Amino acid sequence: MSQISVSDLTFGYEGSFDNIFEKVSFLIDTDWKLGFIGRNGKGKTTFLNLLLGKYEYEGHISASTVFDYFPYRIKEEQKLQCSVDFVEELKPGCEQWRVICELEKLGLSADVLYRPFGTLSHGERTKVMLAVLFSGENDFLLIDEPTNHLDRESRECVKEYLRKKKGFILVSHDRDLLDACIDHVLVLNRCSIEIQKGNFSTWWENKSRMDAFWQAENEKHKKEIGRLKQVAEKTREWADKSERSKIGFDPIKDPGHGGKRAYIGSKTKKMQSRRMQVERRITDEIEQKEGLLQDIENPVDLKLMPMKYHKEVLLLAKDYGIAYGSSKVFCDLDFELRRGERVFLHGDNGCGKSSLIKAFLKKAQFDGLGSRCGSRERLPEEAARIDDASASTDTMQENGTLTCASGLIISYIDQDTSGLRGNLKNFCIENGLEESLFCAILRQLNLERVQFAKNMEDYSEGQKKKVLIASSLLKPAHLYIWDEPLNYIDVFSRIQIENLILTFQPTMLIVEHDVRFREKIATRVVEL
Repeated sequence: MSQISVSDLTFGYEGSFDNIFEKVSFLIDTDWKLGFIGRNGKGKTTFLNLLLGKYEYEGHISASTVFDYFPYRIKEEQKLQCSVDFVEELKPGCEQWRVICELEKLGLSADVLYRPFGTLSHGERTKVMLAVLFSGENDFLLIDEPTNHLDRESRECVKEYLRKKKGFILVSHDRDLLDACIDHVLVLNRCSIEIQKGNFSTWWENKSRMDAFWQAENEKHKKEIGRLKQVAEKTREWADKSERSKIGFDPIKDPGHGGKRAYIGSKTKKMQSRRMQVERRITDEIEQKEGLLQDIENPVDLKLMPMKYHKEVLLLAKDYGIAYGSSKVFCDLDFELRRGERVFLHGDNGCGKSSLIKAFLKKAQFDGLGSRCGSRERLPEEAARIDDASASTDTMQENGTLTCASGLIISYIDQDTSGLRGNLKNFCIENGLEESLFCAILRQLNLERVQFAKNMEDYSEGQKKKVLIASSLLKPAHLYIWDEPLNYIDVFSRIQIENLILTFQPTMLIVEHDVRFREKIATRVVEL
């Protein structure tokens, strides 16, 4: 066991208005299973890159271990190759037998290494990269969002795999995964960094208690400051009144009261002294109050404007099926979505969840479908596999009946953020959004104002997702269709969105693999 020491770390991107880290210091044991928690844009991935030595910084990071990072960057030419041909490039010194042993623990056989990487599913790609990652010895591993885009089975497999490992930092917003896999948390708070022993739920319970304690302390200080201000004001009034009583008093004309003026002056001086003492106590109370709430997460309640449709059934499928060429995705589906329901589509990657959503959008003649659901040029090796997330409606073959209620207004979130380009102002113009309201929602989702001046291609993935969520929230609709909306979204915003949906109860069709989110939100789950 060794330690990673971070002392006085200061870092900010060139041209940025403020630093991401400012004089940060802490220690990490390399035997820990460390969960890394924080808001989108707080610097989690940046810190991992600092450990990898990718950026110059002020301060010191000292470690006697070797770092390795997930996910590996797979080049376009490597997607055409079998994984076995380039694992040595991903991890120098990597031994194939070790990779095969790790693959077996992940439930895959060695033959996956001898298939072109581009033809593997999301889950298979993730497992191959994790097997390569853990095939070394004594490395401290930096694992960044390993379960994004993975289906239920793959998530469970990765969760069980990581649960038996140690010596890593895991960046994830999946509460279920964090609870299962970590024994310490490293938290980027609003104004500080803390390390605690335990999993996510332990930390969240401690945080909730501490937040309640500091809020109570804050209220006590506020009440005491208010009381002291009243005392100071009364003392000031008494002192002023006493001072005014000296006006017009002439000791020569009234020699019998020669000491009265001196008495009044002494009394006034004591009152002024008492007032100064009270004001010093007010200053002390204000100083003690400052900083009490600096790390408290108090998300603003979001608002939604769902419209009520006049018919009960909004979407209907009868003996419905989808295929791409000779590859059948699903068939004989009977499905309906009624007003007020929040239906989650659930199933393995490639089972047709996104295809079904896009079929509904096409049937409803949803504006902008072509720009977000367009086809892409496929590699020859991909012909035998359907990539459900990027499948085009142009090549989709349907059978059975699929209907959408006429005049249905839909608000849609695509799982793909790659189309976000340019600044927020132009995005609002292109999408018919009121810029001030749109930016207000982004602020409520904790996107810093400094980000408004940047182009969206410079945003983190979580910040891009918040742009799509804010756009959807701003559009009144009968039906909200969200395709994996929470990928990369931080825990605090997830809870914020959960509360929003439970409060306004819109009609929704959702694809989302976050178990906790689904358990809280879903009125019904449809297995594909």
